[in-house]
Amino acid sequence: MVCDRCVLVIKNTLKKLGYASATVTMGEVSFKAQQLSELKIDQIRQAIEPLGFELVSSKKRALIERIKTSLIALTHGDKYLDNIRLSDYIAKQLKQDYSSLSHLFSSIEGVTIEKYYIQLKVERIKELLVYDEFSQTEIAWQLGYSSPAHLSTQFKQVTGMTPSAFKKLNSHQQRRPLDKVKIPR
Repeated sequence: MVCDRCVLVIKNTLKKLGYASATVTMGEVSFKAQQLSELKIDQIRQAIEPLGFELVSSKKRALIERIKTSLIALTHGDKYLDNIRLSDYIAKQLKQDYSSLSHLFSSIEGVTIEKYYIQLKVERIKELLVYDEFSQTEIAWQLGYSSPAHLSTQFKQVTGMTPSAFKKLNSHQQRRPLDKVKIPR
């Protein structure tokens, strides 16, 4: 779950299944003092998969999803990395040592947290360019770039084109939902 609408969809789905007391937050569902049987877990899985969600049962996989959710929230939110490093932000959000989180993420995803975050930022830049509400300078500021030139350089490294060229394409097909971002290996 990567947005408030996702949380709402999961809440409503669980409510229909009889789990109205479940607590749903971004990327996580808690069942108050309930131990779910495999049958109930499978029932939930079958209800959410057609909606584009997956049930994460492994603790390592759940931790990876929490890292991704934190990064997605960072690209969309009011939290910026002005005076804090990405590593410190992740460690603080997950209340764990960054080195172990980074190693786990890289071993499972095949890419570093930093490269994944850059990919997310580029997808967010594409979204903001398509909406055409902000200048490149404003987008650079919103996403914590030191300058529009830094944004442009990173965007071109990832996409092979400048933000201006992308904007001229005006192509929604070039964008991916943030929860579907994959890094080419």
